[in-house]
Amino acid sequence: MGDDFILHHYDNSPFSEKVRLAFGLKGLAWRSVIQPTIMPKPDLIPLTGGYRRIRVLQLGADIICDTQLILAEIEARAPHPALGGGLGFAINWWADRLFFQSSVAIIFGEIGHLTPEAFIKDREQLSGQRFNIEAMKAASGPMRGQWRAQAAWIEAELAASGADWLGGAAPNLADVAAYMNPWFVENALPSALPKLLADFDRTQAWQARVKAIGHGHRSELTPAAALDIARAAEPGEAVVHDGDDPLGLEPGAAAFVMADDYGRDRIEGVLVAANAERIVLAREDRTVGLTHLHVPRTGYFAGPA
Repeated sequence: MGDDFILHHYDNSPFSEKVRLAFGLKGLAWRSVIQPTIMPKPDLIPLTGGYRRIRVLQLGADIICDTQLILAEIEARAPHPALGGGLGFAINWWADRLFFQSSVAIIFGEIGHLTPEAFIKDREQLSGQRFNIEAMKAASGPMRGQWRAQAAWIEAELAASGADWLGGAAPNLADVAAYMNPWFVENALPSALPKLLADFDRTQAWQARVKAIGHGHRSELTPAAALDIARAAEPGEAVVHDGDDPLGLEPGAAAFVMADDYGRDRIEGVLVAANAERIVLAREDRTVGLTHLHVPRTGYFAGPA
């Protein structure tokens, strides 16, 4: 069953690190498809219909976008040992948004001037904003204080519980999610992390424990082979549609989805289902045929196409 998991990622992606850790926590086998860090992404777009952000899980002809939903999908298909949910997903949301923005400012405030021009142009297109290195330099100092304040929440929780993990006696979604930003800083700007975590002894020990979880059983797959798998497959079991969903559309209606923060590529298809967890669109692509694209409700707009 683990061989069904195909993760489209690149190794220095902090969002993908959470997914890799989830595989490790559950001891799963999975296939790794390395995608480019910047556009063009010719072997990803046929699967996603235009969604270009990295953390895409492929399950045959079902394409799961965004860490929030990918982690829920992994938990549903491989529930033991448990990642958990509920509050863990709220922690994941915080890690993806507020904590991550502090990390970005610190990292690029220090190394922004070394960033390749192609990467800068790509991220400007992705965000719709100027990649303002001077502004990031100016924000780097204040954001170090904000980053440390948020890391202090991890320290305080570990102290209050007396446990090795944020989830208690065993690691769970809270640990996987919160670890993302220390990992990102350590990998992109190693000199910064010791000062940011100074005197946070519990957090430093916790970080080492999370790192030791590993990534499960990874094997490599070419992008072309992943496209072949999608082409040969049919979408899986139908997701339950909520007739009272605020979207107000019935299955079979033309609909669109798009991210609400950055990478606002509008993706259109036929509504399969909408509920509190996800929106699913059916898409036809000349490269891979029929696929179902899944996006989470949190962080995405949707409407009639």
